Amino acid sequence: MKLEILPVLGIGDVTEGDDLAAMITTAAPWLRDGDVLVVTSKIVSKAEGRLVDVPAADGPEREAAREEILTAETARPVARRGPTRIVQTHHGFVMASAGIDASNVDPSRLVLLPKDPDASARGLRAALRERHGADVVVIVSDTMGRPWRNGLTDVALGVAGLSAIRDHRGEVDPYGNELSITQMAVVDELAGAGELVKGKRDQVPVAVIRGYLNAVDPVDGAGAAVLVRNAEQDLFSLGTAEARASGLRAAATLAEATPTGAGPDGTGVDPAVVDRAIAMVADVVAPGTLFSMVTHEEVRDRLAGAVPDWPAGATAMVLCTPPDDTAATGSAAGTLVRFGADLHRLRAALAAEGVASSVTAPPSGSTAVAALAL
Repeated sequence: MKLEILPVLGIGDVTEGDDLAAMITTAAPWLRDGDVLVVTSKIVSKAEGRLVDVPAADGPEREAAREEILTAETARPVARRGPTRIVQTHHGFVMASAGIDASNVDPSRLVLLPKDPDASARGLRAALRERHGADVVVIVSDTMGRPWRNGLTDVALGVAGLSAIRDHRGEVDPYGNELSITQMAVVDELAGAGELVKGKRDQVPVAVIRGYLNAVDPVDGAGAAVLVRNAEQDLFSLGTAEARASGLRAAATLAEATPTGAGPDGTGVDPAVVDRAIAMVADVVAPGTLFSMVTHEEVRDRLAGAVPDWPAGATAMVLCTPPDDTAATGSAAGTLVRFGADLHRLRAALAAEGVASSVTAPPSGSTAVAALAL
């Protein structure tokens, strides 16, 4: 395979209502069947009128207008640090500022992403084929950052004429291993390749990649929408602050859970996990509060037998004892209130370790005020 990446020069400024297909073929009469056309989303947005007016001068009014627009373009917030906001757009893309752009546009306007980038790619492809005789793949691209990686790269927001993903699952490598998870986002790779000759300041919004295909698929395909990972599969759908807030909400509404008795190895709750949870809250509970796991099986079973409401599936017990003086809280009632809060802290820490718990009465004859069944 020999690839060429060719810039399309001379397109000029694009305004609302412009015929992109005509502008591209005028600037690149050398287009031919099988080429992959990588088109910056900004000129697609401009041609489609996806621009909004804002105050030109920097200041509170411009920021307020931008904030309102960003809110309208946001399906859900993902992360925020200082002025930087990472959000999920209504398309499903996770991007800084919902892809709203103030570069290469009049200062009194902002450019939004195309409403439907796949539809834009299909429309441009059809116009190039039907009116200009060029049967090409069209990729609508934009720039994104990546978690855990510095720098930006172009990715595909829309595509027509090429499957967004090349699926290698079921294939066998040279060593005889069957591939089970390998799916390559080829349209993102092509979008990134196109960016090498487009640049940000050179006003080259279109690139042509030649040699990747001998012929294009007559069918437009499912588009780049298939690249959006759904929430059930996304292991990193929240930023740090948002994940912490979600955890606090979960802790605030933590319900009693029936212990299953199954640890990671199926033999019961790992004492080391319980010790870790107890250590996690040790510095925030009232001085003198004690949480003690009963590790001896015979002792635990005997104590559990002395608890009327001990859950049948529980395989571990933590005895919970408040301070024996009121110095920290000022009264016996205050001590018990604080103890209830501290008990909930421990249950939240256990839940963070994946350990279900429920509060029970203490074993008869014990100095503990409560017990946790795990």
